[in-house]
Amino acid sequence: MKAQEIIRRIERSAPLHLQEDWDKSGVQIAGDREDVHRLALSLDPTPAFVTAALAWGADFLLSHHPLTLAPRLPAAHDSYRETLRLVLCSGAWLYAAHTSLDSMTGGPVSWLADELSLRNLAPLVPSAADPAVGLGFVGDLPEPEDAKGFLARLQGLTGRGFATLCGPEAGRDGGSIRRVACCPGSGASLMERAAAVHADVFVTGDVKYHQAQEAPLPVVDVGHFCLEEEMMRRLCAAMADDLGALGVEVRFFPGVEPIRLLSGGPRGVRNGD
Repeated sequence: MKAQEIIRRIERSAPLHLQEDWDKSGVQIAGDREDVHRLALSLDPTPAFVTAALAWGADFLLSHHPLTLAPRLPAAHDSYRETLRLVLCSGAWLYAAHTSLDSMTGGPVSWLADELSLRNLAPLVPSAADPAVGLGFVGDLPEPEDAKGFLARLQGLTGRGFATLCGPEAGRDGGSIRRVACCPGSGASLMERAAAVHADVFVTGDVKYHQAQEAPLPVVDVGHFCLEEEMMRRLCAAMADDLGALGVEVRFFPGVEPIRLLSGGPRGVRNGD
């Protein structure tokens, strides 16, 4: 299959007109190879992913995160330069589907909504280009759940061994969880929006200290990695279904959660010390 046809098919799932103004979705590095026989997907365009994908024989690499949001000279021996070097020397293509994919409500980005069986699914922030889709999502559980049970189920679905909580206590005063909002990745800036659409809980990642202090609703921070890693895994499965019969092999390359839980820390440390 021609590389341009691969791009067209990617953009069915991640239309470029839906990306945020600040984003750099799309072709990151134009390859020399006209024909694509193997397509590799991963969350991040790291040297480790590129090396493994090229060793597998990939002609086209698709990541969620762009190579950079601020293009710059490769003047330092860092991962940015190494990814550039590896891809350019190989002749392969590198493409990023970032907020263009994030904004496709009902697509792979909404996998958690599928697992929770959310009803009345809608974008948390409707896109100006198409209000039917947008960043994040909000929907209703089939039945109200007690907070403890919901949080345990959420932790099982994300596959992450830990999460952090901020804002009012979920389900306090005997309340239950019915309406769930979520923004995979870094969605803390949308906490007010989640409260405005009457969510009982907001699931996201990368919540900062002062944001946590001002959280207007219960917020579960599951980190940046797990929701988006599974999103890319499901995009890979969809593309394999689409392209497999056309002679293109599609493979997902797992990433690594960069944040780990510290266990067995120093004793005698109090809050505020």
